[in-house]
Amino acid sequence: MERYDVAIIGTGPAGVSAAITSTIRNKKVLLLGSRDLTEKLQKAHRIQNYPGFPDMPGAELAAAFQRHLAQLGIEITEKRINAVYAMGDYFALQSGDEMIEASSVILATGVVQGKPLPGEEALLGRGVSYCATCDAPLYRGKRVAVIGYSPREEAEAAFLAEVCAEVLYFPTYKDETHLPASVRVIREKVTGIEKAGEEVAVKTAENAYPVDGSFVLREAVAPGQLVPGLETEGSHVAVNRAMEASIPGVFACGDIVGTPYQYVKAAGEGNVAALSAVKYLDSLKKEQ
Repeated sequence: MERYDVAIIGTGPAGVSAAITSTIRNKKVLLLGSRDLTEKLQKAHRIQNYPGFPDMPGAELAAAFQRHLAQLGIEITEKRINAVYAMGDYFALQSGDEMIEASSVILATGVVQGKPLPGEEALLGRGVSYCATCDAPLYRGKRVAVIGYSPREEAEAAFLAEVCAEVLYFPTYKDETHLPASVRVIREKVTGIEKAGEEVAVKTAENAYPVDGSFVLREAVAPGQLVPGLETEGSHVAVNRAMEASIPGVFACGDIVGTPYQYVKAAGEGNVAALSAVKYLDSLKKEQ
């Protein structure tokens, strides 16, 4: 299996910066995220403190990032990473039913907005899942609920509709949904998930919906759930000034490590994280 030197999760300023520096340092890089970079950046009205780009609209700064990546031949791989497992001298990144190997990992996923739903963490793996591709076979011919935090999650709900007997979709956003007729869209505010006998129930302000399983699909997974065993501080990854996380070979940068949530700070941390990853990789070579 192909193994990358550095897998970078996230295509905001931190992830882009980390990818650029890692590539310049001749490392084999896998950059994972959206080819449109981040919605937060694309929708920024004006950015006034990014050196060299005064009073820059976010969309124009994003375009500049994309040109820089293209100039260096860095491609963006649009795959959702559901979990990262430390395997000794490398890491296994789970994307659906696929595993990707990398010698080091840089987390630049941004901060996960909002708290977990009541009951979500307690029922994880016991009726709550974050990956439709991974766990759909468990619910073949059964009834499931999908709590979608963006229109991008509708593809997962449509996939589940091909496998499950019934799919209930709870959009947390106001955009119009585009789903197969077989998917039942319920526009009620989800207040929690609870155990209901052999099933789980998705609770809303108006009703409770018993299902065999539920899928909570967000743009990003909380860091402690993404990387088992990773030390966190609230919703942020705990790092030192070298952007080193608690697991050797894991680095983090940008909003995921804390405030201030600013593009210039994120880009600088991405550079530091990449240099630290390069140093880590060099130490692995010396041990071999």
